[in-house]
Amino acid sequence: MYLYPDNLKAKATLFLWELRDVGIIGVGLLLSVFALAQLRFFLPVVATAVYAFLTIRFDETSIRDFIVSAFGFFFGKQQIYYWRIKT
Repeated sequence: MYLYPDNLKAKATLFLWELRDVGIIGVGLLLSVFALAQLRFFLPVVATAVYAFLTIRFDETSIRDFIVSAFGFFFGKQQIYYWRIKT
């Protein structure tokens, strides 16, 4: 028995991440462990954890996408409002 997703053009995901992000996180963790073991350097571990957090996806929107759109709404783009009195 084969089970297909509803949308065959959807990107492949594993848990809360796209497969590309899982690969990047895996390589980042591997390099982070080597840097931690050899150099006692914690920055790669922190950078990998931040990337993993920002690429979590809910309903086809990542946390990073949400932060970028919120920044654009509040600070980046000018909001134009027209106030008129209807008579």
